[in-house]
Amino acid sequence: MPIEIKDRGKFIELSARASEVRVVKKEKEGIAKVKLRTKRYLYTIKIPINELNDFLKQLKCNKIVEITKKGPQELTPS
Repeated sequence: MPIEIKDRGKFIELSARASEVRVVKKEKEGIAKVKLRTKRYLYTIKIPINELNDFLKQLKCNKIVEITKKGPQELTPS
């Protein structure tokens, strides 16, 4: 089961140990779900879409992937 994190600071700290970060945008709800895969757990956090780029820049993981209906796409935060 995934573990939902509410604190952004803690999520950023955990991103240093992550092998991959996945982003799923939910346009209708106005949020993006960011998933952090570590060796043992999957951590998630919900971020408003308008704050997503700034949040992704703060993450310490090198591999960030956006999951879309077309399939996974490598993301580089700009």
